[in-house]
Amino acid sequence: MKSAVDAASEAFKTWSKVSVSERQRVMHNYQRLIREHTTELAEMITAEQGKTIADAKGDIFRGLEVVEFACGVAPMMMGETIENVSAGMDTYSYRVPLGVCGGIAPFNFPAMIPLWMYPLAITTGNTYVLKPSERVPTTAQKLVQLLEEAGSPPGVVNIIHGSVDTVNFLCDEPRIRALSFVGSNQAGEHIYNRGSANGKRVQSNMAAKNHAVILPDADKHQVINALVGAAFGAAGQRCMALRCVNTLPYMADLQTSQTSRQQ
Repeated sequence: MKSAVDAASEAFKTWSKVSVSERQRVMHNYQRLIREHTTELAEMITAEQGKTIADAKGDIFRGLEVVEFACGVAPMMMGETIENVSAGMDTYSYRVPLGVCGGIAPFNFPAMIPLWMYPLAITTGNTYVLKPSERVPTTAQKLVQLLEEAGSPPGVVNIIHGSVDTVNFLCDEPRIRALSFVGSNQAGEHIYNRGSANGKRVQSNMAAKNHAVILPDADKHQVINALVGAAFGAAGQRCMALRCVNTLPYMADLQTSQTSRQQ
């Protein structure tokens, strides 16, 4: 794990000085390679994670959207200039890369969530150490191989494996300046508290759930299909899966309220 951070730290010295347009060019190559290898990646996800091929391709496509966004990220990196903020004083601000960043990804989206993390981080000049879920390690490795084929120098993105000890290493290693996490509340709260205590920037996306509101004029068959897909698709192992509730009493209340307003 220390060797991975060593490699990321060394790569940062040169990668952070590469022009933004050149880093974006790597992302352009990367999105092309992901498209070309979508079937291979989908079969890999299905073999190691268990979702259907169609779901696996959706997993890849949602991650690919972030890579496409990274292709044009330059305007997001612009600073600000304010003249005469005080007498004879101008202010300039610059957005600069932090350094080595880290990511901790869950098992349910082996392609999408890693692709949420390192493409934007490296396009803005950082380097990266990624820990994929120990349950689905090979998809992330294939994605990073494609990244290097797209032109990313060695050491810009590194993968380490493991569970609790690896997570704690990422939280404690002083050369890692920022952490991204997606997963459960229990793990996310631990990572947020431990990483923040060590002075890192931490973004922690934990245990989201969707809710459904059914209006009186809804089509019954479309509602049933939407509820089943949202609640039970991927066996419910999605951070935005629907929280199932009994909607019938609420339907009656909505209809009663609507009648009362009309009266």
